[in-house]
Amino acid sequence: MHTFKPVFLALALAAAASSVHAGDDLLVHRVQQEKGMNLPAKGMTMAEVEKRFGAPTSKLDARGGGSRRQPVINRWMYPGYIVYFERSRVIHTVLNTPAGNNKDPSNPR
Repeated sequence: MHTFKPVFLALALAAAASSVHAGDDLLVHRVQQEKGMNLPAKGMTMAEVEKRFGAPTSKLDARGGGSRRQPVINRWMYPGYIVYFERSRVIHTVLNTPAGNNKDPSNPR
């Protein structure tokens, strides 16, 4: 019975390590995919994004803004990606992919 625990632990650790590696591969693929696309760039203003990419399919409710350390974060949804703004400037654009957890950011879990 005592030899079973170390074997089980070794198998569990090996399974965890392989799932982390698979997650890293998905992240690398996602970053490469984003680099090859024409997406809103960090620093663009809301007006620049709307002029270049058109109106978003939806503008989600703003989050944050309670203090200077927690600025207002706005999120605009486009087909295939979401643009995150700090106040009125782009801070990140994220693809809506099956590997991501951002398929429906308007419905937090």
